[in-house]
Formats: sequence, C-alpha cells, structure tokens
Amino acid sequence: MKTTTNNESRQRTRNQVNERNGVFRFMDRQIRELKAANRLRTAENYQQARSSLYQFLGGREISFRSLNEPLVESYNNYLVRRGLLRNTISFYMRIWRALYNKAVEQHLARRYHPFHHVYTGIDHTQKRAVSERTIIRLKALKLPEGSDLEFARDLFIFSYCTRGMSFVDIAYLRKSEVRSGMIRYTRKKTRQPLLICVEGPIRELVEKYSKRANSSPYLFPILPGEDPKSDYTHYRAALNRHNRLLQKLADMLPGKKPLSSYTARHSWASVARNLQIPLSVISAGLGHTSERTTEIYLSSLDHSVVDSANQRLLKRLK
Repeated sequence: MKTTTNNESRQRTRNQVNERNGVFRFMDRQIRELKAANRLRTAENYQQARSSLYQFLGGREISFRSLNEPLVESYNNYLVRRGLLRNTISFYMRIWRALYNKAVEQHLARRYHPFHHVYTGIDHTQKRAVSERTIIRLKALKLPEGSDLEFARDLFIFSYCTRGMSFVDIAYLRKSEVRSGMIRYTRKKTRQPLLICVEGPIRELVEKYSKRANSSPYLFPILPGEDPKSDYTHYRAALNRHNRLLQKLADMLPGKKPLSSYTARHSWASVARNLQIPLSVISAGLGHTSERTTEIYLSSLDHSVVDSANQRLLKRLK
C-alpha cells in the first residue's frame, strides 16, 4: 500500500514538472515570443521541429530530463527511416539543441549534451549559381511589359545587383529604406544592418517600381499591407509563385539553367569570386555573420569597399 502511494506521489511530481517545464510547453512559449517579435519565419521553423518530435513521441509531453542522448539518437533514426535528407534532419536537431541550451540558461534543464552524437552540420548542396552570361541574357529578355514574368525577372536582377538580397528582404523592403542614394535595411535572417549604394540597374528598378506601388509602404508590390500575419501569408505564397515563374524564365534561356530565388545570391558570390574579390569582402557584401572571422572583419570594414566591389559587377551588366 505504501509502495503504491509512493509511486502515485512520484507520478504526480512528474506530471507537475511536465506541466510547468515540459519540453513542448517551453517550445510553445518560444514560438509565441517569436511571433510577437514578428520573427514569423523562425517561428514557422520552430513549429515544424515541434511537430516532428511531437509526432515521434506519439503526442506526449516530456521533461527536459527525458530529452537525453538515447532519445535524441532514437529520434534521429526515426527521421532517417522516414527518408528525410541529412540537412533536414540536421536542421531539426539544431533547433532542438538551441532550445535545450536556452532551457539550460533558464535553469529548466541541466547542462548536458544530448545532441553530441547526432549530425548538426550542413552538407554541401548542389551548385545553385549560374554564369554571368546567363544573368546578362536574363536581363536582356524581351518580356511583355507589366507581365508576371517581367516582374519575376526584375526581382531576380534586383536581388543579384543588391549583392544577393534575399526574397524575404526584397518583399519587406520599404520605400523609406531607400534614400539619399542608399538602401539601408536589416536582414531578417541575421538582423545584420546593411548598406547598398543605389546605382545602375538598381536605380532603374527602384525608379520603375516606386511609381507602380504608390499606395504601399513597400517598394515592390508583393505584400498587401502592414499586418504581420497577413503579410507573411502573402510572402510565402509570393515566394512559391516567384520560383515557379523563374523556372519558366529558365526555360526561355539557352541551356535551361535552373533558377530559383537563391540563385541570384549564389551567383553574385560566384561571379565576385571569379573577379578575385577577397572572400572577406564577399562575406561582408552578403551580410554573413555566422563565421567569427567575418564578424570581426565586418566591424572594421568600410562600406565603400563593398560598394566598390559591387560596382564592378554592375558595370558588367551594361
């Protein structure tokens, strides 16, 4: 009888711990905070990782004590059996590792390394860059004025000319961030502030679309307004549509090189490297902050160095 009572007491304690500090409850709080901070893409990534582990566990809550090395390895094997790519599995593992470390900081989990034996790196993927010749041919395509294909082409060229500005940053780029001959914006992915000199094809596209989107705070007519949830929904739909249109444009070019929203960014870096622009300058131009050496260099790099490097690329498009 006493044993039964002790078991029931321990079970109640475990339930209370799970209710206060359960892994999924903690994850849900992080997702709410990300949404409140308008970091919707990161919140979506966290939601995907949550759903994956929740499905693996059959929909049950666990404590951080249970998120141990054997469970993580078992979860990893489950993802492998489901046929997920190694980069996708690593993506989930990095999210859960970051969450675990945050729980340690808040004294909800003990300092432990349950992700030590699973892969959390990034494999090299298929080359996404296209040649400078392909970029020039794409820019020169005769397309119906005001058509969706023309708009997709213009966004791609704008991305390439602005040192590979990502589609999400283009979509959320405000007219007020283009002033005094400069684009001043903050990368949504890294929160890195960037400056880009407005010249050549960049100026042409800025002037072209500033006139077309007079009623919107955004430079390009991609998002409908300023409601974060509505804008994000439209952004995701616009990104999918943009990539479909880029594939149609690719079919119109010799060799039918695959094009996507990432291609402009990779191509800018590839062409810059071929022009023997220093790697540190290329990294600064892309707004990379994940590498320690890049972060140190960015702190002392004059923006004119990056603009000078970009000028060399822009001149070659004329």
